[in-house]
Amino acid sequence: EDSDPAVHESLSIENTLWASTVVASGTVIGVVIYTGKETRSVMNTSNPKNKVGLLDLELNQLTKALFLALVALSVVMVTLQGFVGPWYRNLFRFLLLFSYIIPISLRVNLDMGKAAYGWMIMKDDNIPGTVVRTSTIPEELGRLVYLLTDKTGTLTQNEMIFKRLHLGTVSYGTDTMDEIQSHIINSYSQVHTQNSGNSTSSTPSRKPQLSAPKVRKSVSSRIHEAVKAIALCHNVTPVYESRAGVSGETEYAEVDQDFSDENRTYQASSPDEVTLVQWTESVGLTLVNRDLTSMQLKTPGGHILTYYILQIFPFTSESKRMGIIVRDESLGEITFYMKGADVAMSTIVQYNDWLEEECGNMAREGLRTLVVAKKSLTEEQYQDFESRYNQAKLSIHDRNLKVAAVVESLEREMELLCLTGVEDQLQADVRPTLEMLRNAGIKIWMLTGDKLETATCIAKSSHLVSRTQDIHIFKPVATRGEAHLELNAFRRKHDCALVISGDSLEVCLKYYEHEFVELACQCPAVVCCRCSPTQKAHIVKLLQHHTGKRTCAIGDGGNDVSMIQAADCGIGIEGKEGKQASLAADFSITQFKHIGRLLMVHGRNSYKRSAALGQFVMHRGLIISTMQAVFSSVFYFASVPLYQGFLMVGYATIYTMFPVFSLVLDQDVKPEMALLYPELYKDLTKGRSLSFKTFLIWVLISIYQGGILMYGALLLFESEFVHVVAISFTALILTELLMVALTIRTWHWLMVVAEFLSLGCYVASLAFLNEYFGIGRVSFGAFLGRSSLT
Repeated sequence: EDSDPAVHESLSIENTLWASTVVASGTVIGVVIYTGKETRSVMNTSNPKNKVGLLDLELNQLTKALFLALVALSVVMVTLQGFVGPWYRNLFRFLLLFSYIIPISLRVNLDMGKAAYGWMIMKDDNIPGTVVRTSTIPEELGRLVYLLTDKTGTLTQNEMIFKRLHLGTVSYGTDTMDEIQSHIINSYSQVHTQNSGNSTSSTPSRKPQLSAPKVRKSVSSRIHEAVKAIALCHNVTPVYESRAGVSGETEYAEVDQDFSDENRTYQASSPDEVTLVQWTESVGLTLVNRDLTSMQLKTPGGHILTYYILQIFPFTSESKRMGIIVRDESLGEITFYMKGADVAMSTIVQYNDWLEEECGNMAREGLRTLVVAKKSLTEEQYQDFESRYNQAKLSIHDRNLKVAAVVESLEREMELLCLTGVEDQLQADVRPTLEMLRNAGIKIWMLTGDKLETATCIAKSSHLVSRTQDIHIFKPVATRGEAHLELNAFRRKHDCALVISGDSLEVCLKYYEHEFVELACQCPAVVCCRCSPTQKAHIVKLLQHHTGKRTCAIGDGGNDVSMIQAADCGIGIEGKEGKQASLAADFSITQFKHIGRLLMVHGRNSYKRSAALGQFVMHRGLIISTMQAVFSSVFYFASVPLYQGFLMVGYATIYTMFPVFSLVLDQDVKPEMALLYPELYKDLTKGRSLSFKTFLIWVLISIYQGGILMYGALLLFESEFVHVVAISFTALILTELLMVALTIRTWHWLMVVAEFLSLGCYVASLAFLNEYFGIGRVSFGAFLGRSSLT
């Protein structure tokens, strides 16, 4: 109302109306500040590119060579003819006659083959849930040299398990959690007993328990404080499925009903947060309710503790910590709790001699660490902070800096409560899969946002880096000189895995891009920690540019989308972080272990089959063009067609298409063997199945066969010259069917059906296409008559 004092509040994420929000009452004036290209998610992503497989590029080069051969052959024929008459018209006639050299049906056959490969991948029972989202690059799976993988959710399950609570003098593991539970039960039972004895107020009885001797607290009180801090300092919200049916009851009745509800689930922006709250529940302190202004905890005895949320400072990638200020309803005490990464918290907490060492120990075990601290505030201190904080939030210029400065004024000499260790377990069969990929000659780079120690430990535990292998941890560098010294130190090491942080990587690429990439590519494994999404995509592009090899990126979250889109082949995993990566990828899998079969079996088959199919289609066009050239040469280089009408149409379709296309069912190695001997994959990356060498071999085979067929028909059946079309065409069809049969390595029943179906179609067509087979007589008669007249 007009009489009320004006309320000044800053615009922030807290008062943002999201898309599809409905205003129930009143009016809203909206200000749109960041949208479209200005949002962080869009700025961190790049435009997707059209991906073209290496096999398609190689076939394009061969098709260009065939086009040049077509033009050259036509010019040669016109030259041998002597440029008589309208020679340019003859040139175009020869171009049309020999046009079968250009394999027009190649594109159709290959695209149909790729669709078949995609269908086979999705129908493979050994890799359930796999989705092929592109039909253009299945062969790329058989040509990969570099695999760039995310860590959290890709190599690991993104399912956190609370493993360690360290209080400085005492450490609790999974086998001693029951001790923590007994301490918590005792703490709150004492408080409850004292409360029962003092009916006037709970303040005198509870205060000694919570503010216990300041010089040296007992282990029990320290555990109590640590668990309470973990139960309060988070952004987790408990959710109940059956809450809708109790809207008519009072608030406390609803809360009581919820406490007994076993369908309680926790929602938070991070799985780490949920794990910590679930752990506090397991030891006796349960988060039962949360709204914008308060939180309610249930003690082991079933009593409800209410805490009012005064301020909350969310976690950001820059601050690497989060904080919350709460007021205890019963005592009125104001406490500032904070938790965060050790690098951020080490300067905030009071001096201690154990934090850094224990953080290192936990990281070496592969645990994700969080430091928890607190600070008690008086009412005056809080009021002073609140006024300064609100003033900073209303700043027009440098708001973030001013707000951060005010918050930092609180973050001084905080009491260190505990250090927590959470484990993110490896996915099933990650170790054997990485071993298989390494034996296949694929170099694996792990790009993660985690800190260096955790990333190094996961690299070791997953066998990305073997136990016996040396690891060179790239020291943090900030200048050109430091980068030069560190690169020289790294250059002196051989067969050594590299671990580098994102900041150091940025400096190295700025000054020594070529040298760094050259050295890194020689490493058996590379781990990049503290990587941003943009950096991940940049590394992929660097590898493509400097090595020219095929790259594959695999990830599970939105921060991996840029990397997946930049790679030659992108694989997404459907994980805890949604389907963003899965939908942006070319192939979507459900578990990391499926990548082994996807590459070793399906990648191999797709490449081998497409290479054989492409060369057979080119051979099919070359052999009939060779026969046409021989025929024209025999008859004074005349531009007269050997086969006309339906024969030419039927040759590339019903007579030969089924057997040639059945090559998509062929396999040179059984899937079991391909997985047992991943070394076979190395040969695929060399591209020997389809190269200029194999292409020239097939050209020579086509010329040899075409020449023999045509000359053989003319010489052996000279007396039956009028039937030369039927004789040579029958020989041609039988040769093609026989060539397919000789090329096939593993027979499939559909291949046999295709062979006999094509042969049956040809035999049947002889009966009602006799005028086509006899048309040669008219052509020869007309040609011979014309030549005798001239």
